[in-house]
Amino acid sequence: MTTTSTTPVRADRRVPRTVTVSAWAVPVMVVGQFALLAVVPVVIALVGALRGARDRTVRWTAVLAAAAYAVPLVIWRVRPDGAESLSKDIHPAFVGLIVAASAAFVFAIHRAGRRRLPVR
Repeated sequence: MTTTSTTPVRADRRVPRTVTVSAWAVPVMVVGQFALLAVVPVVIALVGALRGARDRTVRWTAVLAAAAYAVPLVIWRVRPDGAESLSKDIHPAFVGLIVAASAAFVFAIHRAGRRRLPVR
């Protein structure tokens, strides 16, 4: 009797690589005082997750991370007495919220990538 060991084969990337890189870039840029420039990876991650990710959790956490970033951005633009840059005007609680939402997003991406498809 011959027994063959079949290991589950990893599916094609469930989340595009650009989404993963952008998800990591957002908290790094916000903490590194490049909060206004972080809009680029936020948009890339959001659009990429909504268009390319099959996992619902990845899409929801992308929306959560984008919303966490959008709130202080809108507050900064609307306030008449705001600082000259978003990094100087953003409240530390918002920074913590953005980092936490981005961490949830990165975890969801990691979890989606670790799933295995059954072998047929």
